Amino acid sequence: MAQQTHFSEMPLPLFDGTDEVRAPKSGLQLSYIRDHRKRLRERFLTGGAAALPDYELLELVLFRAIPRQDVKPLAWRLLDRFGDFNRVISAPRERLIETKGVGDAVVLELKIVEAAAHRLARSRVMQRHVLSGWDALLDYCRTTMAHRETEQFRVLFLDRKNVLIADEEQAKGTIDHVPVYPREVVKRALELNASALILVHNHPSGDPTPSESDILMTNQIQDAANALNLTLHDHLIIGKSRELSFRAEGYL
Repeated sequence: MAQQTHFSEMPLPLFDGTDEVRAPKSGLQLSYIRDHRKRLRERFLTGGAAALPDYELLELVLFRAIPRQDVKPLAWRLLDRFGDFNRVISAPRERLIETKGVGDAVVLELKIVEAAAHRLARSRVMQRHVLSGWDALLDYCRTTMAHRETEQFRVLFLDRKNVLIADEEQAKGTIDHVPVYPREVVKRALELNASALILVHNHPSGDPTPSESDILMTNQIQDAANALNLTLHDHLIIGKSRELSFRAEGYL
């Protein structure tokens, strides 16, 4: 039996969605797409992500979802709609599928990349001393929250040695508001036997300046924590390109 010596991408029949999976009409076009994909893979393996602009990195992700099809137009449509690579993979499914050419197979590949990024960043902070690894904590918060289109409120629970023992989403909201209940925050801290807290939420507008409601909510949680001998180390607001620390800015 002759041994197959070339690589041939096979379709991935995961879904019957609207992803563009039609084969090119000509052998010439098929050859161009195959060579283009090979070149991109080689550049990535040689130079890493830094060797590729956002649209080419996005093409690499789309290759598995859309075999035998030029995915460059779709990559550009996604970037035009959402802005950059990070915002594409962080976009909610409902927004992604509004883009022509995106179906469940594409959404799956994008969300696998997002989940991998979150898990890698999380592994660098969980069960570790948070205050001595502050940069890793900020990286984790940026990765998971900076590119969200709606507000999310998270609480990081620490033990007596300031080791992160739990990271939990407490609430989701709209583009400019998220409901937070101080009693539930401290109640959960007691359930986890935590000794300290760090509050984190994002501002989809990109500006991490705290609102009056942010300040009021933080003061309420601090009062509730103090009453139960819990320490509120900080409240971080994550923007698109920078973050704000209540502790550093004198709000705590």
